[in-house]
Amino acid sequence: MIVLKSDEEIKRMAEACRIVAEVLEDMKKNVSPGVTTRELDEFAESYIISKGASPAFKGYRGYPSTLCASVNEQVVHGIPSANKLKNGDIISIDVGVHYNGFYGDAAVTLPVGSISKQAQKLLAATEKALEAGIEKAVAGNRLSDISSTIQDHVESEGFSVVRTFVGHGIGRELHEEPQIPNYGRPGEGPRLLEGMTLAIEPMVNGGSWEVNILNDGWTAVTKDGSLSAHFEHTVAITNYGHSILTKL
Repeated sequence: MIVLKSDEEIKRMAEACRIVAEVLEDMKKNVSPGVTTRELDEFAESYIISKGASPAFKGYRGYPSTLCASVNEQVVHGIPSANKLKNGDIISIDVGVHYNGFYGDAAVTLPVGSISKQAQKLLAATEKALEAGIEKAVAGNRLSDISSTIQDHVESEGFSVVRTFVGHGIGRELHEEPQIPNYGRPGEGPRLLEGMTLAIEPMVNGGSWEVNILNDGWTAVTKDGSLSAHFEHTVAITNYGHSILTKL
């Protein structure tokens, strides 16, 4: 069942989402060669707790950390560690927050130092695909209008969308209905309605869309070793279009 939120509930969601956005904004300042992903995780957790909120991912289905920190060929769910970031890496940082009864969720992929032109193109294409998908998140459209728009943009740039993982509804639960694939034909799925709140999140690989899961049971990596990027926003569908709740 898809849960529609009132204006007041969306305002409360926006409070959680603002903390998410602030964490990711600070990540842009802290990501640099020599920093460990565990240090980033500790900073994020400390900041979230200082705001009176709690990390949404830590302990969720046994996940051990506050951030998902996925480097290079890691697609999603990379567990923070003592490994140091190197110049030329890219890192996808996904963070969720629970605050005042509601969840917020967003992700960004950042360059570490100076990255290759191909990596720059991958990041730009993934972020643009997210923006294009969000433009379709308006009342009256179908859910797959978001999905197909993301896929069309990604593939026009020569990349592929991951099919193993999808976006999702969000609200009083971290994962709600509906699931939001990043591929498909337009005009299918449920009608989008005012009050829907969606976590839209293209995951894009430089090569094949296929992924493997590492032995830790969490970390997804590209099957062919190509780079992967991930961008995400929590979006509310409103009477005037949509509102990106995780954007400062």
